[in-house]
Amino acid sequence: MHQPNLQKLYKEKIIPNLVEKFGYKSVMEVPRLIKIVVHQGIGLSILDKKIIDFSIKEITNITGQKAIFCYSKHDESGFKLRKGTPIGVKVTLRRTKMFEFLERLIFVSLPRVRDFNGVKESSFDGQGNYNIGIVEQVIYPEINIDEIRKNMGMNITFVTSSKNDIEAKTLLSFFGVPFKRK
Repeated sequence: MHQPNLQKLYKEKIIPNLVEKFGYKSVMEVPRLIKIVVHQGIGLSILDKKIIDFSIKEITNITGQKAIFCYSKHDESGFKLRKGTPIGVKVTLRRTKMFEFLERLIFVSLPRVRDFNGVKESSFDGQGNYNIGIVEQVIYPEINIDEIRKNMGMNITFVTSSKNDIEAKTLLSFFGVPFKRK
C-alpha cells in the first residue's frame, strides 16, 4: 500500500524529534495532524448558481476528494440570503489524502505564490490549530487557468492534537511548513 512521504517522515523522524524536544513519556503524547479542512466561501452563489458548481469542481480537483456544499443557517435580508442556500464548499481530509495534500501544498503550491516568503506565525488559534488563507486558486497546478470564472480564495485549517501553539508550530515546522522569518 502506498504511503505518502510526509507520513513516513512523521513516523520515522518527526515523532522521535518531538519526543526529544518536549520530553514526552509516551509516543501517544506526541502531537499529530488529525485533519485538514479546505473551505471556500462563495457569497456570489446567490447571484450566479454556476459559480458554486465550478467551486465544487475546483476544490475536488485540488484535494482529490469530493467537496460538499455548506448551507446558510439563517435568513439574512441584507444579503438577500435565505436559510438553506448553498454559500460555500468544503472538504475534510484525513489520513493518506491529508498527507498527500499537505505535501503538494508545501512543495508545489506555496512556492508558486508570487513574492512568497513564508506563512504567518500569528494564525494559530491558541489550541494548536493553524489557518492559512489562500488568495487565488491559481497556485494549484490542478487548476486550468483558462477555465477560471472568478478568482476565489480559500481557507485551509490544520487541526492538530497539540495542547498549545508552540507544539503545533514545531510539528508543522518539522513537516516543512515555511513560516516567515522575523
